[in-house]
Amino acid sequence: MNGTQSSRTKRKASFSPHDHDRPQKHIRPINGKMSPSENTPDTELPSFIEDDIADEDISMLYPQATADTTEWQATIENVVKNVVSIRFCQTCSFDTDAACASEATGFVVDAEKGYILTNRHVVGAGPFWGYVVFDNHEEVDAYPVYRDPVHDFGILRFDPKAIKYMPVAALPIRPDLAKVGVEIRVVGNDAGEKLSILSGVISRLDRNAPEYGEGYSDFNTNYYQANAAASGGSSGSPVVNLDGFAIALQAGGRSDGASTDYFLPLDRPLRALRCIQEGKPIERGTIQCQFVMKPFDECRRLGLTASWEKAVREAFPKETNMLVAEIILPQGPSHTKIEEGDVLLKVNGEMITQFIRLDDILDSNVGNTIQVTLQRGGKDVDIDIEVGDLHSITPDRFVTVSGASVHNLSYQQARLYGVAIHGGGVFVCESTGSFRFDSADSGWMIQSIDQKKTPDLETFIDVVKQIPDKKRVVVTYKHLRDLHTLNTTIINVDRHWSAKMRLAVRNDVTGLWDFKDIADALPRRPPARVKCSFIQLEHTSHPAVADLVRSFVRVGCTMPLKLDGFPRNRKWGMGLVIDADKGLVIISRAVVPYDLCDIWITIADSIVVEGKVVFMHPLQNYAIIKYDPALVDAPVLSARLSKDSIAQGASTTFIGYNRSGRIVHAATTVTEMTTVAIPANSSAPRYRATNIDAITVDTNLSGQCGSGVLVDKDGTVQALWLTYLGERSSGSRDEEYHLGLATPTLLPVLSQIQEGRDPKLRMLPMEFRPIAMSQARVMGISDDWIEKVTLANKHNHQLFMVSKCTFERDNGPVVLLEGDVILTLNDKIVTRVSELDVMYSHEVLDAVIVRESKEMRLQVPTSPANDVETNHAISFCGAVLHVPHLAVRQQISKLPSEVYVSARSRGSPAKHYGLAPTNFVTHVNGEPTPDLKTFLEHVIKVPDNTYFRLKAMTFDNQPWVITMKKNEHYFPTVEWIKDGSEPCGWRRVTYESGKPVEGEPTEGILPLQDGEDAEAIDDDGGI
Repeated sequence: MNGTQSSRTKRKASFSPHDHDRPQKHIRPINGKMSPSENTPDTELPSFIEDDIADEDISMLYPQATADTTEWQATIENVVKNVVSIRFCQTCSFDTDAACASEATGFVVDAEKGYILTNRHVVGAGPFWGYVVFDNHEEVDAYPVYRDPVHDFGILRFDPKAIKYMPVAALPIRPDLAKVGVEIRVVGNDAGEKLSILSGVISRLDRNAPEYGEGYSDFNTNYYQANAAASGGSSGSPVVNLDGFAIALQAGGRSDGASTDYFLPLDRPLRALRCIQEGKPIERGTIQCQFVMKPFDECRRLGLTASWEKAVREAFPKETNMLVAEIILPQGPSHTKIEEGDVLLKVNGEMITQFIRLDDILDSNVGNTIQVTLQRGGKDVDIDIEVGDLHSITPDRFVTVSGASVHNLSYQQARLYGVAIHGGGVFVCESTGSFRFDSADSGWMIQSIDQKKTPDLETFIDVVKQIPDKKRVVVTYKHLRDLHTLNTTIINVDRHWSAKMRLAVRNDVTGLWDFKDIADALPRRPPARVKCSFIQLEHTSHPAVADLVRSFVRVGCTMPLKLDGFPRNRKWGMGLVIDADKGLVIISRAVVPYDLCDIWITIADSIVVEGKVVFMHPLQNYAIIKYDPALVDAPVLSARLSKDSIAQGASTTFIGYNRSGRIVHAATTVTEMTTVAIPANSSAPRYRATNIDAITVDTNLSGQCGSGVLVDKDGTVQALWLTYLGERSSGSRDEEYHLGLATPTLLPVLSQIQEGRDPKLRMLPMEFRPIAMSQARVMGISDDWIEKVTLANKHNHQLFMVSKCTFERDNGPVVLLEGDVILTLNDKIVTRVSELDVMYSHEVLDAVIVRESKEMRLQVPTSPANDVETNHAISFCGAVLHVPHLAVRQQISKLPSEVYVSARSRGSPAKHYGLAPTNFVTHVNGEPTPDLKTFLEHVIKVPDNTYFRLKAMTFDNQPWVITMKKNEHYFPTVEWIKDGSEPCGWRRVTYESGKPVEGEPTEGILPLQDGEDAEAIDDDGGI
């Protein structure tokens, strides 16, 4: 794709010196017979237009003049009036195209009716939303009216009356004027610039269509070649000659740095345009066979006889290539009739050497039988083939259910992998939600669901609509790259977060995709009590250690919406049962980051029960979740937690779960206990543990396991082994740390929960870091205090300094400052992080500190910790906004606004216009938006498909203003509100034309945020 944003760059084909080998494809010129018919329009008569200057290098055979002539300058001056910059979003993944926001080029081909020609990979196969900008900076919405199923061209429609300040003219199309040696200009939106004019000379007319890897690629056509050095954003640019005629369409180029560009001939685009202008359907025929052009010497090696070569050369003196069959789709019209390597001689008695004439015959005979003559190994083969409808094997609809989107396999994908179009399952174009398999990569084909085959979309719909919410079903699937392997998995079918099963159908009249609900969700069946037993752990040092296996459960967490900067939509880890009678489990917050989620708890690798969040600790990296113990008939054991802190050098037993989910154990020793110092992450603030001690042990298993415990010989758990989510490193890798957390820290909270009380914690809104005595002396700590420190903690002589103050909303008095050294809290000297835990249970702390070498006593108020979790979010124009979460407030000195952008969807207006995660929205249309309520009030007043103005602040306090266009059709405004009375714990309110409607929207695409497609396979994440 020639685009300028990160989602798309200029379409580049990999280069191979062996141009005839796959995947590189070459094709033929237009020097053969071109008898016009109803499907091959006569070439247009001239009109006048021109192009600007750009002295880029071109074909060595046809050197370029050093400067443009007066004629070229006049031509360019006229041409630029017809060229438009296309700003667009492909709003969701579909077929070969991933969701993206990008830029490209097009040119007006019908000024009266408002048609623009551009590339098919710009228009895309799926939902498109965009607008065009003319040379005088007038802007108008654009809607697709046609995208070719195979060839790289598409046609957009705009309203010519909306252009008021310049005359709109059409660029005349003359495919017959494309010849080797013709000097050309490529006029377009190159590299994201408003306008760029690149020069070149056509060096070839007979290049096979380039291959672009696993995405969309053109085939069964020839391409032109020139050296114009076009780059990102130039897709869809007109290639014009000196007389101002469009003679080709810019479509791609080489990826190895060479300045080679590939142009699509305009014969078939001109024919499609004529059909649209006349109100006729654009018939497209296919025999499901891909041909490539091969030179005569190769054809001879394939069996072309001397007599046929002589006949072809006499009929077409300028031809040097013939069409050879390369890919024949199984079960297609050509299957068993045409073989790979067959040389095409005649169709319906007419000798054929060019794709344009072959296309013409196929398009004119949809539903009819054609007679084909081939040469196979020196023998003539005559066959009859029925021509199929190409549009019928090009998907124009998809179904969204359980957070994923599927459709029938397309001709594009089938051709790429050489598989049958029908009967091979449904193609998962958005592999997320319940149907996220090994990764979010595209290419998965669902074979069956709940023991029922799903060969096509209609059957898939019938099967899935009968599955009740939260049912666990078996799914079999394959990948198009490996159809030999049948994968099997078990999924939980989500029909609560994604209650609607929605059908989206392309509407070529409006240019939009129409959404329709096709099935209501069936309610969940009541779960039943299930019996099971645990495995026995062998070769442990003590029987009590082996019994601990009955306290471990597997916890899976899926999140329908990304909040709080958390980088994943799905995580799993191992939890520890702390109260079997009440069904309480402790788990890392790297697994359960917030409570807008589904939690599934697996007991003894046998029973799967639903869980819900009971408590989330704001600082110490753990959450308490709960399941219904009445559903579990198994000897689950409540883990005993030690009341004594484990010491450095102590012997212990490490029991962990590796990435395969298997229990591993080893005797080990505690090597270190140190204060956690996970780096802050300004590029993606997310939950991180602070103000706690971490434990490391002397075993390699500690690095292999993100889940586990340290246990003594009596089976008492001394520490949890957790995964801590860390910073985002270079690229998009998210660091994780595996560390131990001593159990005494947990006990005050756990006792309250076991008693049925909701812990009301308080905390000091700041981070502390340890300082050694050598630093303390310099900071003004007296020798008397240093002696007290050495007596209080013989193992680690340290004090704690305020390293960062967390921004608080209550505007209360600021008592402690960054750089203050804490000596005592409530008259107890603080030399261990755990001694800071006194803050959790006191509204005011009596503190003795040292500030600027002066000792002072302060009354330090604590802040309530019960409002630090996100309980309200808004999805707007593809962005997810909520109150800045704790990780943001830990890193910023003052909040510009309470409206924080946490995530954004690919292919959304937020992505397109640049509203990015970590931005704060301060104003809408000049009105202040200090909180979410005010923000929502203002944005729902903005009419659909109109511009509004946002004032925002970056994370590093740089103000900026952006204009965005609202799109409610694909990106409706939805409010997410935490509500304990709801079965899911959250409810949704959709705003349709500014009016609130309870429930999820009736239109729109899945809220898939940036980065989801790059996620790794679900990995282990902490106890």
